[in-house]
Amino acid sequence: MRSYYKYILLAVFCMTGVSCKKYLDVAPDNVGTLEYAFRNRNEAESYLFSCYSTMQQLNNVIYNAGFVTSAEVIYPNNLTANFFDQSGFNLIRGVQSTGAPVLNYWGGGVGNVNIFQGLRRCNTMLENIDKPIDLTEPEKKRWIAEVKFLKAFYHYYLIRMYGPVIIIDKSFPIDAPTDSLKRKRASTDESFAYVVSQLDQAIPDLPETIENQTKEFGRITKFIAMSVKAEVLATAASPLFNGNPDYAGITDKSGKALFSATYDATKWKAAADAAKAAITECEARGLHLNNTPPITGVSTASDEMKKVLTLQSAVTGRWEQNPELIWALNYGFNYQGFVIPKLTSAAVGMANTYPSNWAVPISETELFYTKQGVPINEDKTFDYNGRFTPKAGDDANKHYIKQGYETAQGNFDREARFYASFGFDGGIWFGNGKVNESDALYVQAKGIFATAGPKSFNSTNITGIWPKKLANYLTVMDQTFDVNNYQLPIIRLSGLYLLYAECLNEAEGPSGEVYRYIDLVRTRAGLPGVQSAWASYSTNPNKPASKDGLRQIIHQERRIELAFEGQIGWDLRRWKELQEVLSKPLQGWNINEGNSAAYYRPNTVLIPVFGVKDYLFPISTQDIIINENLTQNPYW
Repeated sequence: MRSYYKYILLAVFCMTGVSCKKYLDVAPDNVGTLEYAFRNRNEAESYLFSCYSTMQQLNNVIYNAGFVTSAEVIYPNNLTANFFDQSGFNLIRGVQSTGAPVLNYWGGGVGNVNIFQGLRRCNTMLENIDKPIDLTEPEKKRWIAEVKFLKAFYHYYLIRMYGPVIIIDKSFPIDAPTDSLKRKRASTDESFAYVVSQLDQAIPDLPETIENQTKEFGRITKFIAMSVKAEVLATAASPLFNGNPDYAGITDKSGKALFSATYDATKWKAAADAAKAAITECEARGLHLNNTPPITGVSTASDEMKKVLTLQSAVTGRWEQNPELIWALNYGFNYQGFVIPKLTSAAVGMANTYPSNWAVPISETELFYTKQGVPINEDKTFDYNGRFTPKAGDDANKHYIKQGYETAQGNFDREARFYASFGFDGGIWFGNGKVNESDALYVQAKGIFATAGPKSFNSTNITGIWPKKLANYLTVMDQTFDVNNYQLPIIRLSGLYLLYAECLNEAEGPSGEVYRYIDLVRTRAGLPGVQSAWASYSTNPNKPASKDGLRQIIHQERRIELAFEGQIGWDLRRWKELQEVLSKPLQGWNINEGNSAAYYRPNTVLIPVFGVKDYLFPISTQDIIINENLTQNPYW
C-alpha cells in the first residue's frame, strides 16, 4: 500500500472519534497540540493528510446523493438483514424530513464524514503553514494550493446539496463568542464565486502530474482541479441554480436574495471555456480515452467481448493504469457482492453475506441506444413495441446472449455499453473465474422454483437486472468470494468531453465542435457519429440540428456513459430533470415467474416520491433553532 494511503487511513481513524455535535465546527479544538502539529515538516504533512481525510470518505456511494437518488439502482426495503446503512436509497421513497434529515452533511457527520470539521482543519492548516522551519518554499506553495482545492471542493459538495452555503473562510478562536459562530448563508452566486476563487488560487501551484506515485498517488494535480472547476461552473450555469423560477423571491431573514433571479447565458460560456481548458491540460498530461481491453485472460475473447471489457475497464480498471481516469478517491468500491448475480450453484452459499440485490429498473436499460446509436423509441430498424416479447438467443448476438436461451427481444441488437453495463436474464457474464468465452457463464433469473441452484437465489434482486458495470470481471463469486478491487471514478475524460459539449451547446448551439466531442465518446463505444446516426436511423433525423434536440441527446449520452458512477443523480438535479424521472413507477421483470411469457411482463416495484422541494436537502430543525440567522431551504 502506498505511503499516502497509509497516512489517509491513519487520519481517518484518528478523526472519526471527534464529536460532530457542534453547530458549525469552525473553532479549533486541541489548541494545545497545534504547536506540536506544525513544529516541523513531517508533523505538518500529517496534518495536511488529515485535511484530505474528509474528502477520501466522500466516495462511499451509499452516502452519495448522486448515486442513491438517481433511480439507477433500487435497494429493497423489506429485508430483515442490515448489510449497510440503506437510508440513502430510501430517499426516493419520500422519507426525507427536517426533524432527522437523511444524508445530513450540514448538521454533522454522515458515515463519519463531517465537512465542516474538514473545512476547519483546512483553515487551521493555512493559518499555521509558516510555522514549520524546515518546509521549503515550493512545497509550502503546493500544500497551500492543495488545501485551497480541498476548501473549494468541500464547499462545492455542500452547494450541490443545499444551494446557498455558509462560507467558512477562516477559523474562529476557541473562546469566540457564540453569536459569532451563528453565520448567515451566502447567496448561491456568492457561494459559487467563492469556490471558483479558491480553485483559481490553487491551480497555478498544483503539480502537473504526480511524479512520486509510490508516496503521493491520489493527491491533487492541476488537471484534477481544472476539471473540478469546469464541473462547478457547469453546475452554476444549469437550470437548478441559474435563474430558477422555483426559487424566485427566496430570501434570508434579513431580506437578502439567496438565489439568482434571472437566467445568465454567460455562465455557460464560462463553463465551456473552463471545460476546454481542462481537456487541453488533461490531454497534455497524456490522458486519453481507454481503447484497450484489459490483458488478463482475454487473449481468446472475441472482438465484441473485448469491446465490452474495454468499456468496463474504463470504470473498474486500476486507477494508475486507466488512461482516462482524471480523478478518483482512495476509498474503494466495496459493494461488488451486491451487483454480481449468483452465476454458479456454489455461489448460493454466499447469499446471506453477498445478496446480489442491487436492482436496476427497466427504465434505466431503455435509456441505452440500439446498435445503430439512436434511442430505442426512435430507431426505424428496432421493434420497440415488441421489446418485451421473448426471443431465443441467436448466432448474431452470441457474444452477448446465451444461444437458445429465451430473453426479452429488447436485449438484442443494442449498443456495446448496454452489454457492458447490465446483467440480465440470458446475458453472457464474461469473467467470474471463466476467461474462455466458449464456456462463459450467463445469468439465469427466471422463477424461484427453477431446477438450477443459482436461479432461486437471484430472486433477491427485485427487478431481475444487475448493474454489471460495477463488477470487475476478475472478481469471482463461487465457492469463495475473491474480490478484485477498484476505485470508482469521480471524473473520467469521457465525462469531461460530454460536459464540454453540453456547455458549448448551451452557450452557442450546435456546431462541429460540439458534435466532435460527443462523437469521440460514441466512437469509442462503437457507434456512428451523432449526425450520421440520426440521419440514417432515427424517426427524428433533424434532432441534432437544434439546441433543444442536441441538449436531449447530450443528456441521454451522459446518462448512458456515466451510468452507476455516482454522477447522474447530480446531473439530473442540476438539469431539473430528476422530478420527471421519479414521476414514473420504477419497474422490473415479473421475477417469480419461470415462464418467459409471464416473466417478461413489467412489474412495478417502487413508486417514487419526489417534489420540487427535494431538489435541495433540508437543514435540520434543530440547526435552524440554534442559529436564528439561518434560513431553511425552500418548501421545507
